[in-house]
Amino acid sequence: MSLISYWRRLDYLCYSDSFLGTNTMFDSLSERLTRTFKNLRGQGRLTEENVQNALREVRLSLIEADVALPVVKEFIEQVKNKSLCQEVSTELSPDQAFIKIVHDELVAVLGGIRAELNFKTQPPAVFLMAGLQGSGKTTSTAKLARYLKETENKKVMVASADIYRPAAIKQLQILAEQIGVCFFP
Repeated sequence: MSLISYWRRLDYLCYSDSFLGTNTMFDSLSERLTRTFKNLRGQGRLTEENVQNALREVRLSLIEADVALPVVKEFIEQVKNKSLCQEVSTELSPDQAFIKIVHDELVAVLGGIRAELNFKTQPPAVFLMAGLQGSGKTTSTAKLARYLKETENKKVMVASADIYRPAAIKQLQILAEQIGVCFFP
């Protein structure tokens, strides 16, 4: 499975915004990386110059997707080391080899394995969403609620504790109604 297909599948399964009508972080990241990888097509081999150019675009893509700068720097360094040190298989073109390296590093950064949510607690299980204003907590809460309802067959209630932003409370209420979960004002 290609890196782009992997992201789109992950995006669809866990982060789909079809009920919100907006693009997701994975969509914009996928589009930008697709353009970057197209620039590597037709190259005879991975050279330091074309790897640097591709890594510059990957770095910008990750930063635009709000990935923390220390994570971006470490990720780029790992990809650079593997790209320049690895012999390209005769079965893979340079762009395919680079995509595989980026994919493998993304999987490593994201943890490599899927961790299940722990529901082995005295009900109700509570999930607290915390973050900076405008970082996507309300939307992520609705996505998580929909995932728990549809995939895990859980009864879900969402509540907003943001007393300073009444519009965020209303937004969560509207999203809860759209996905069919309970809302506590």
